[in-house]
Amino acid sequence: MDTLVSIVLLVSFGVVYALVRRSRRTSLAHVLGPEPESFLMGNLAQLHGGQAGDADFSWQARFGGVARIKAPFGEDMLWISDPKALQYIYQTSGYNFPKQPERRALSRLVGDHGLTWAEGETHKRQRKVMLPAFGTPESKALLPVFEHYAERVTLKWREILEALPDRTSVLNVTQFIAPATLDAIGEAAFDYKLGCTEDSGSELGQAYKNLVSDIFASPSKPKLFFTSVAHYMPMCLTEYLYDILPGKSLDKARQNKRVAHKVANELLETKSAALLQGKGSRDIMSILVKANASEDEKRQLSHAEMVSQMRTIMLAGQETTSNTLSFALYELAKQPMLQARLRAEIRKMEQAMRERGDAQITVSDLEAMPLLQAFLREVLRFHPVIPHNYRQTGRDDVIPLAKPITTSKGEVIEEVPVPKGMRLVLSVAAYNRNEDVWGADAHTFNPDRHFNFSGKRGPNVGVFGNVLTFSGGVRACIGWRFAIYEVQAFIVELVSNFEFALTEEVKRLRRENAVAMVPTLEGEAHKGVQLPLKVSLASRD
Repeated sequence: MDTLVSIVLLVSFGVVYALVRRSRRTSLAHVLGPEPESFLMGNLAQLHGGQAGDADFSWQARFGGVARIKAPFGEDMLWISDPKALQYIYQTSGYNFPKQPERRALSRLVGDHGLTWAEGETHKRQRKVMLPAFGTPESKALLPVFEHYAERVTLKWREILEALPDRTSVLNVTQFIAPATLDAIGEAAFDYKLGCTEDSGSELGQAYKNLVSDIFASPSKPKLFFTSVAHYMPMCLTEYLYDILPGKSLDKARQNKRVAHKVANELLETKSAALLQGKGSRDIMSILVKANASEDEKRQLSHAEMVSQMRTIMLAGQETTSNTLSFALYELAKQPMLQARLRAEIRKMEQAMRERGDAQITVSDLEAMPLLQAFLREVLRFHPVIPHNYRQTGRDDVIPLAKPITTSKGEVIEEVPVPKGMRLVLSVAAYNRNEDVWGADAHTFNPDRHFNFSGKRGPNVGVFGNVLTFSGGVRACIGWRFAIYEVQAFIVELVSNFEFALTEEVKRLRRENAVAMVPTLEGEAHKGVQLPLKVSLASRD
């Protein structure tokens, strides 16, 4: 196996070197950027090796919204956080900026050939088939499901706290939230009860536990190098190598695939039988099965694609939501006054709900809470769980800029010409902290900025509150409405019932760069996701 790896790397070196010899670097030669760590690694370790966003914030402060960074062997890439450039790439041009093939191969590790992997016409077809299941009415109808699993967390925490004299304990909040969000997406998307919150030994729950951090956290330099040079291999070869190469992280991905495929196939069999009997529901899997029975080929997905969509949705609906919620509780623990304000708003809503005789909150209740809405937007802005998107130019193009940059020759330019095949790193983290968009205090967590915001927001980029956390344009997160209702349901339930405070351990919190951003503790990344907070029962006075 070591020989195979050596051969692949050697071939990759030759291919890359040949390509760099006829490099397109001259088009970016005078765009400023950080010094590469080395000719072999470029800026990869700086971008991916530290905490999520650290390099991005530094580069934005030094170079503005665009910087020239280096891939291995000195090849130029373009790092972008400029709002107008991002609007052009995500929305104006859309499919003219496809995903990088090496990043698609990584997507396949955890989502097969699903929506996050698909490109071009395949992506258009898959998204068109799936979109009806993710509309506003469909998303709102799932609020009771999200509330139910938020209540499951409350029951577990109450059981722990009420057994203690001071009714206070340090809890790794993510450890409890992650199974609940996995259960929620299982029922909401597939009408399937996974039982993760009830059974810690759930096979599927174990398969998704710490999935992203186990596979992608703290990438070594050889891993970063291989991922980058895989750009020059046929994507099918890269995917094959991921299937056969040894390693704990790859073993974790394969185990997840085996378990997820088993459950997906069982679901498909059940849903197909229900369809033949004239039954069925509006969950995503039922819609996919029904679409696959259509005579219109444009509305069909293959069996493998349907299995892939389940795995993609399970990951996107669980990992991102649980980590967002964890960082939300962390911010409330840091700011007790903000936590008290939010709890007061929630209690006022609960009182109004009881007075009208309702047992459960509604979407209208959530939308009528201005601080909750502002807090949600600020969590998504400040803690984007996907800090980068990766694209490449599908043709020679010119990318416009909202704010001019000065080149090394002293020339001020308002657009950047890019050749076909140029790799782009789109910085969600840096755009979400752009002072020209969010104000001079963009690096401060401040929900109040979203009340009568007076700063210049610039071009509209994101699909929710203009934050870029859900991406934008034709590749915006298809389930973003699901996510915002789910996060709100959990915040309302948990803040109503519990108070959160910082611990000594959480002072070592890291925003771990693991493709997705996950909370870990300094020196304990090997233990997986951790966010220990002091949790106590909230007073009802």
